[in-house]
Amino acid sequence: MTRKLFPLGAAVLGVAAVLFLLRRPLMMTAPTCMAGRWHGCYDTFNGVVLMTLVTVPLAVLVAYALAWRRQKRGVPAAWRLSLAEVGMVHGTVPFVWLVLMPGAAAGQVPGRVSLVPLRDLVTMGPLGITGNLLVFAALGFFAPMRFAAPASVPRVLALGAACSVLVETAQYVLRLDRVSSVDDVLVNAAGAALAALASRRWWRTSARASSHPPAVHTAA
Repeated sequence: MTRKLFPLGAAVLGVAAVLFLLRRPLMMTAPTCMAGRWHGCYDTFNGVVLMTLVTVPLAVLVAYALAWRRQKRGVPAAWRLSLAEVGMVHGTVPFVWLVLMPGAAAGQVPGRVSLVPLRDLVTMGPLGITGNLLVFAALGFFAPMRFAAPASVPRVLALGAACSVLVETAQYVLRLDRVSSVDDVLVNAAGAALAALASRRWWRTSARASSHPPAVHTAA
């Protein structure tokens, strides 16, 4: 039971830490978001983070409902599968939303591309690097727990890179006044791989169990 609840406990502690660090800017955005106003809430970093944290209880309830249904049907590892599904969505969609948020001159300037590796990395700064590491961290953490196919670090790295390429391509095609950078792809993919390593104790066991199904003994 302790092993089942550990990911949930870690998530709660992570949310508490984010709330403590961002409590002042989040409280400044809270009135606008609580009023349901698009401008000033859903088109700002603080607003998206606030709404992501506010909806954590709803995400937990959805995970509980999914796990309950699976347990009723006798599905093994019901809690792990349900937490992984909800975690992938709730932990990835807000970051993708932020990355695809239009800049001030969206639609007015052509798309910009930076294909020289490590050139933009030095200008990201610690906050930019941390943010890029987190974009697909939830996907890298939970995907190998849910699916056996990506249950290896190289595959998660490739998954994170592929998703990042799609996002960077969307930035360019939609002319969002953002730079589509190869360094963003590299850091996004690295974040997914590092997150996968953090959840390895759960997904490696799952992968082995899936690749070696129990033998069926028949009566002589």
